[in-house]
Amino acid sequence: MVMTDLLKPEDIKKALDAFAGETFDPTKFFEMLGMKAMTAENVRKVFQVLDVDGSGFIEEEELKFVLKGFSKEGRDLTDAETRAFLIAADKDGDGKIGADEFEALVHE
Repeated sequence: MVMTDLLKPEDIKKALDAFAGETFDPTKFFEMLGMKAMTAENVRKVFQVLDVDGSGFIEEEELKFVLKGFSKEGRDLTDAETRAFLIAADKDGDGKIGADEFEALVHE
């Protein structure tokens, strides 16, 4: 499965363009993509695409490249953005984002 199976290509481009040069805000990004209106099941499908190694978690190293999971034109997150994203989503403090945590952040 690829991201364009789940999200509109024009929404992906618009959201990536909005954060091309400014500080990444995952909540605003997911809202721009229309993910807040998605079912929990479909948000989990997005999560699976972003979970590159298939571990069931998005670890900090995967998180740095999360925008490229939406489109190869996406930029890498800075270390500070990666850390802020992790802190925002990692509710149990285990240093990685599970599917439940990801879905909760999207629908926050």
